[in-house]
Amino acid sequence: MQQKLSPSTILLLTAAPLMWAGNAVVGRVVHDMISPMLLNFVRWLIAFLILLPLGWRILRKSSPLWPHWKRWSIIGLLGIGCYNALQYLALKTSGPINVTLVASSMPLWMMAFGALFFNTRATRPQMLGAVFSICGVLLVLSHGQWEQLKALRLVPGDLYMLLSTACWSLYSWLLVRTTEPAGIKSQWAQFLMAQMAFGLVWSGLFSAGEWAVGASHLELNGTLIAAIAYIVAGPAILAYRCWGVGVQRVGPTVAGFFTNLTPLFAAVLSAAFLGEPPHAYHAVAFALIVAGIIISSRRA
Repeated sequence: MQQKLSPSTILLLTAAPLMWAGNAVVGRVVHDMISPMLLNFVRWLIAFLILLPLGWRILRKSSPLWPHWKRWSIIGLLGIGCYNALQYLALKTSGPINVTLVASSMPLWMMAFGALFFNTRATRPQMLGAVFSICGVLLVLSHGQWEQLKALRLVPGDLYMLLSTACWSLYSWLLVRTTEPAGIKSQWAQFLMAQMAFGLVWSGLFSAGEWAVGASHLELNGTLIAAIAYIVAGPAILAYRCWGVGVQRVGPTVAGFFTNLTPLFAAVLSAAFLGEPPHAYHAVAFALIVAGIIISSRRA
């Protein structure tokens, strides 16, 4: 049974996009220092080792996880193995504006997967909320000048980001519809460990494939170490925890609207790094996105 948006749920679903916005900025900074698949593998390997003392019980031979390994393998593939690897790959070949624009399609993917595979039709408030939310994203991307959108061109990286967004949407639906083994969602470390156990295998395979074709590279320095430390602690562990709890409370479709806060946060973080103050259109965009979230959470 989905709950109404509470202050704590709003905080959880807002914290995740904030950390993911930082992930996009940091990923762009270090894209010449480390290859995408290797970065994703290192990210989850370190996160796995950090959570191991808390969630190791789910990996025992007698664990109730293993009878459901096929489903959790798919969850790990989509949310751990593919999502961020494709995002890091997109950041190598596509500009931040294009990547963010493609990612803003997530509420549409959430509604589409819900209707196609989970017998959940989008409500009128959700469809109206999608319009408001996407308008807010487009306002940020256009810097308040709509004609700038005409200059956008799709490149191969945008296709990677489109696939990444689809993976995350399906992952979110599978996450909320998975109840086995019983009680796993109440143990957050074990819940995340179950995803990482399989996702780390996928990440390792993708990283090995990247190395096999000669596309892997690593330039270890202080900047990269600091970036990985942030990516592991924030986007990898805390953000996944916040998102998982939030999705369980309100469902994937409503939660999906919160992801459209990411480009707004990315704009603010970029402005902070560049020393540029926020503009009036940021406030208008924020209002539109929040309006979309409020409208989408209402009952039809």
